Amino acid sequence: MSRQVDRAADRGLQRAYPPLLLAWHHGARTARRVWAWLWPRLRPLLALFFRGLAAGDRLVRRCCTFLVRAATAASRVVTPARAAAVVLIGAGALLVVSQCIDYRAVEIGQPGYADLPDVAQVPTTAAKTAGAAHFYLLVPVGLAAIALGVVALRREARRLGLLVAVLGLLSLALILLVDLPAGLDEGSQTSRFAGASAVLEDGFYAELAAAGGLLFAGLLYYARPCRIRISLSGRAARARRRRPRRRASSRAKVARSA
Repeated sequence: MSRQVDRAADRGLQRAYPPLLLAWHHGARTARRVWAWLWPRLRPLLALFFRGLAAGDRLVRRCCTFLVRAATAASRVVTPARAAAVVLIGAGALLVVSQCIDYRAVEIGQPGYADLPDVAQVPTTAAKTAGAAHFYLLVPVGLAAIALGVVALRREARRLGLLVAVLGLLSLALILLVDLPAGLDEGSQTSRFAGASAVLEDGFYAELAAAGGLLFAGLLYYARPCRIRISLSGRAARARRRRPRRRASSRAKVARSA
């Protein structure tokens, strides 16, 4: 039985081989013709594509070179100390400006406007600027921080950063100990209006951010974490090790051997 199956399979393969071989030859001939027709038309497109890649690569390299040179030139001017000094000046200016912005207000009937945020706004009263809570004491502090920042731009002195950090710490203490309780106190408005609640406005957060910026920038200017110290003794030792030694003369060799 198995022999009959093998013979039948062998006869089937022998009969199928010539048509398959003929189809293979026809397919190969057709593929060569298609490739011969397609390659002349595809070659310019491929050349244009790879030329575009090369041009893009050159452009990226030039841009990277320009950025490296620009960053190197900028690093000579914008040093970490000068950047910290600029932050000091900006924080001092923000502290001065924040004293003229409302830092608290009392909202009247706020629960009734909870479902109408886009239709109507909650009426407010008893708005006060940030400087009114402490007699504008932070204005001279901000001006002093600006002056110290300008001095820090012109010359490097670590004690200036420590002084500005102290000013920032004092400002934070004044804001948290005086402005925050006063800003959340409704006062006599609770007896005049129903549903009155005190809220903190943008002026409070502006002066808080400015004081925090003074503290952070002052400590950063004082600590100088980006400054790399170079050991001169280590450099001298490495230079001595790299220095070539002189060869001993013949007389010195004879003297040492004797």
